[in-house]
Amino acid sequence: MTNMNFDIITLYPKAFELINNLGVITRALEKNLINVNLFDLRKYGKGPYRQVDDKPYGGGSGMVLKPEPIYKAHDEINKLPKSKTLLMTPQGKVLKQRDLLRWTSLDQLIIICGQYEGFDERVRYLADEEISMGDYVLSGGEIPAISIINGLTRLLPGTLGDPGSLKDESHNSSLLEYPHYTRPLIFKEMKVPDILVSGNHEEIKFWRKQKMLERTLDRRNDLISNADYKKVPKSKRINNYSNEMMKSLKDNEYEFYPNW
Repeated sequence: MTNMNFDIITLYPKAFELINNLGVITRALEKNLINVNLFDLRKYGKGPYRQVDDKPYGGGSGMVLKPEPIYKAHDEINKLPKSKTLLMTPQGKVLKQRDLLRWTSLDQLIIICGQYEGFDERVRYLADEEISMGDYVLSGGEIPAISIINGLTRLLPGTLGDPGSLKDESHNSSLLEYPHYTRPLIFKEMKVPDILVSGNHEEIKFWRKQKMLERTLDRRNDLISNADYKKVPKSKRINNYSNEMMKSLKDNEYEFYPNW
């Protein structure tokens, strides 16, 4: 019995061969934690050449995916009780870690991969959510779909050897992750911070929380102003540190990042 089913409608199913060589994701497939089904859009095309695209009404450059093949592929998918259909499009909502967490409660994600100049507007009616990977355009939705499979699968119980490794990851608590170090102690005159080799686990824990705040304020302070961050429990020491950092940035007329 699988925990999550991914049903992908794509014009390039071979692109998904990559997931067979992605470490923990491959192991999740082998352990039946996930199931990936590919629906080749070309199979649902019309005529002897299996046409799936056509010129846009009103003129313009490029070709547009026709609605009929996508609807036929979507109709053929066996829908599970807890299922959502995602449409990969640069016009969609930018994917966040909280979206991946939210989708782990589902039995099934159906992902429609766009291609060419885009798809017929009527395809949008199939989607529960439209998802973008960011403010840029790729040649198709296959790479975004693989990213969703990867990001969601690693959150499923049994996928990672150490589930605790998810706890302090970037974006899981609206903060970026703290810096990591390993051997050697000194590399090219760069030394591991003394606190990490002190053996004082309480101080190490505080240092890491401090660095998470510091790094987030420095690189992505738009996350700090996020309403989700305000709900995260913080010790008095961490809260004071955050307030001091914010005051320092304000005094220095710090230029905020855009809210991507």
